[in-house]
Amino acid sequence: MLKGEDTLQMIICIAIGALIGEIIDIDDKLNKLGRLIENKVNNNKDATSETVSIAEGFVTSSLLFCVGAMAVVGSLESGLKGNHTTLFAKSILDGVSSIIFTSSLGIGVIFSAAAILIYQGSITLLAGVLSGILTEIVINNMSAVGSLLILGLGLNMLGASKIKVANLLPSIFIPIIFGLF
Repeated sequence: MLKGEDTLQMIICIAIGALIGEIIDIDDKLNKLGRLIENKVNNNKDATSETVSIAEGFVTSSLLFCVGAMAVVGSLESGLKGNHTTLFAKSILDGVSSIIFTSSLGIGVIFSAAAILIYQGSITLLAGVLSGILTEIVINNMSAVGSLLILGLGLNMLGASKIKVANLLPSIFIPIIFGLF
């Protein structure tokens, strides 16, 4: 069950985050970065020889490893309390998952490590600055929104939908604004 304190607030967060993400078009930028990495790695090789592109592996695994509750809560605990236990547990889970995903999504999964480092590192560093605002309720709502994004990513991986989950990433941080009031 989601730990979000206010369901309406979570819906509003996703709507506002989606609007911001669509304006910025995070999904397109992440895909362009993935294609850039793919072009550098392939070095003029025939990219059609792989069933899954490096870009797809990079984007899918970056989103999968970044939007979850453990990524948000672990980074916040690390920045606020100096407790790295959740991040250590997440790194073990992500390591095992990345081995499995590499077998189906290809080498692009490896490149997601840089995106994860930047994402979680930024949250950890900002947590100290925002410590007065990041109450337990705000953190629970951030985690709940992140969990909903994982649901969307899962539906995409099953082929049941084509949700631009990357464009929803700002939604995770909108509960901070609600925490100000």
